[in-house]
Amino acid sequence: MTARRPEPQPQLVLAPAEVMEAAPAAPAEPVVGRLTAAAQLCWRPALIYALSRAVVLLTMGLVAVVGGGSLGGRIDRWDSRWYLRVLTEGYPSQLPMGHGHVLASTLAFFPGLPLAIRGLSALSGLSFFAAGVAVSSVTGLTATVGVWLLVREDAGQRAADRATVLFAFFGGSFVFSMIYSEGLVITAVAFGLLALVRRRWLAAGLLGLVASATAPIALAFVLSCALASAKAVRERREWRSLVAPALAPMGTVIYLVWTWVHTGNLAAFTETERGGWHSYLSITYPFRILWANLAHPITATANPRLVGFCIVGVVVAAVIAISDRQPALLAAYGLGAAALALVTQPVGPRPRLILDAFPLILAVAARCREGWRYRVAVAASVASLVAMTAYTVAAWTVFP
Repeated sequence: MTARRPEPQPQLVLAPAEVMEAAPAAPAEPVVGRLTAAAQLCWRPALIYALSRAVVLLTMGLVAVVGGGSLGGRIDRWDSRWYLRVLTEGYPSQLPMGHGHVLASTLAFFPGLPLAIRGLSALSGLSFFAAGVAVSSVTGLTATVGVWLLVREDAGQRAADRATVLFAFFGGSFVFSMIYSEGLVITAVAFGLLALVRRRWLAAGLLGLVASATAPIALAFVLSCALASAKAVRERREWRSLVAPALAPMGTVIYLVWTWVHTGNLAAFTETERGGWHSYLSITYPFRILWANLAHPITATANPRLVGFCIVGVVVAAVIAISDRQPALLAAYGLGAAALALVTQPVGPRPRLILDAFPLILAVAARCREGWRYRVAVAASVASLVAMTAYTVAAWTVFP
């Protein structure tokens, strides 16, 4: 049989808007496809991070073998113990006192990391310790990926690879293999900076809120939000950009208000810091540390030596960032975070806090991105990572 030809129909000419309405919607990209694309994009920083973790875990394992004890015991120390105490004991409803002053307590530790650990533990059935190591390790990976994407956005893949090597092998990155908040803070800030660059104001503000609920040093991110918002308002009257600087500090604000309600003391956090750890802001602190090292070059103890060395490193990195005109949003956060670390007594700009101020590491990476300078920078980073890991888990002389 011969198929009948359809009768010719009058043609209908559609206006452009009608064509768009009449066109069938494109099928949504499958979730699996998106995950595959993300994996293809991010395998390079993931590999760099994995290699840095191999160095850290090998160092910890050697320390455990030589010094005795287990690998878990080497991880369960310093702030790791305090975060676990937040999970097992919670926050006190009154400031603990002893000998007439406020004692150290869990109130000094912001809730962002404990909440993430508790959530993973509840979903997976893992112990708090195992969940804590998992959260720190995974957020260390996401922080590395975030830094790689941020550099790639501005300078391309090759520059991103090289900068990420120096970031992942930096001396302070040993904390990604312990129960510390740096992974969560840097993840939120790195992706927050990326959101600012792409003018995704609500996302940037919410990421800032997560970061500032995790550690007070993340308040420096508010500077980047304010700078980006001011430019958007001035150049494009983009008033909705104000949501970013408005939301970014809310994590810290909410926690401080909560501690006030919980303890009845408006200054519960600062009194705990001062009484329990003798920690407070002091503009003169970096100058006093430098003078102590100069006045006692031989007899200075390990902590002042480390802080003095880091102060010099921060100043050099800050000069490089400014002189090389690092992108303003990165420089604002990096310099702000470094300034907070510099004036915080007795912690100071230790390697893990310089890690928080990661744009300074990226500035050095940009200056040393080729040839022998880059090779020297990588070798120095690896050596500092091994040394800081071994020192932190082998002795109680230098706190991280």
